[in-house]
Amino acid sequence: MGKIKIAICGIGNCASALIQGIHYCINHGPDQVAGLMNWTLGGYTPADINVVAAFDVDARKVGKDVSEAIFAPPNCATQFYPEVCNLGITVQMGKVLDGVSDHMQHYPDEQTHVIAQKPEPSKSEMVDHLKASGADMVVNYLPVGSQQATHFYAECALEARLGFVNCIPVFLASDASWAEKFESAGLPIVGDDIKSQIGATILHRALAQVFADRGAEVDQTYQLNIAGNTDFLNMLERERLQSKKISKTEAVQTTLHQRLEDGNIHVGPSDYVAWKKDNKTCHIKIKGRVFGGVPVDVELRLDVEDSPNSAEIVLDAIRACKLGLDRGIGGPLIEPSAFLMKHPPQPMADSSARKAFLQFAESGS
Repeated sequence: MGKIKIAICGIGNCASALIQGIHYCINHGPDQVAGLMNWTLGGYTPADINVVAAFDVDARKVGKDVSEAIFAPPNCATQFYPEVCNLGITVQMGKVLDGVSDHMQHYPDEQTHVIAQKPEPSKSEMVDHLKASGADMVVNYLPVGSQQATHFYAECALEARLGFVNCIPVFLASDASWAEKFESAGLPIVGDDIKSQIGATILHRALAQVFADRGAEVDQTYQLNIAGNTDFLNMLERERLQSKKISKTEAVQTTLHQRLEDGNIHVGPSDYVAWKKDNKTCHIKIKGRVFGGVPVDVELRLDVEDSPNSAEIVLDAIRACKLGLDRGIGGPLIEPSAFLMKHPPQPMADSSARKAFLQFAESGS
């Protein structure tokens, strides 16, 4: 089937986990890889994915080989496969725009400026770089709230004739105007806002689905999350959090038998605790009623390393995007987005979405 060539925007914890995961798969056979949903997807394996371009704006990463940059501060993702060899791909200076919040410019060390003192690329320069890299698609791993920067890279991808995997909660695939741009260009997009493998959203949705399937009523629910990575630090700036909160809330609301009023549902990141680093703790509570109006309360706690938890899903999103490119599909990939993303263009029940996704992967249509 050949290789899948990706350009990554944002070399943070999630990119670190993804790249470690790719090399973990390269150096282990399908019988040795733990925790993988699909070794082969439409003929492609995770070992077929190659990073051919990378962009960041942090002085501790720009100018370094990707294999070194993924372990540079402030990254704190678990090093589950630190044996990533030198890739020969240097992290290039990206576009800043709103990709760095004010408080991040002095975190976590005493450097005067975390932003690299390098010229930012123009759109034409970025397009030229993407074309020269030979990338098939752009994988967007920018920080939460980077709307302007995400739009910049999406426009560059369109001009460079590349697919797009939108891992963050800036709405592209689920926005009609952006969906039309990719459809008109004949380029696939998978989005928006990547789910985790065993994450807060999928567990909250599963619990809500149990209530719906068993005829119980949900009256109130919350999901509270804490972690110590830069994603959670960024989300302390509440104006950057709006789309993330919408994405996570709608992922649960679409599973409920009846939508809850805003005052009866709270789903979203809650606080930053530095010592937890990339470890995420989630508390989920659902208050409802069973037969006869008798009350029932369900509580669940999840502890998991945040970034590797989404990396497996991104492996599938990348391969789905490549299948879209191979088949000449333009616009949002409905089935992969429904299964892999929190805020897809067309939400589906998880069981239905999984079946539709696997049918898409094997259909060849």
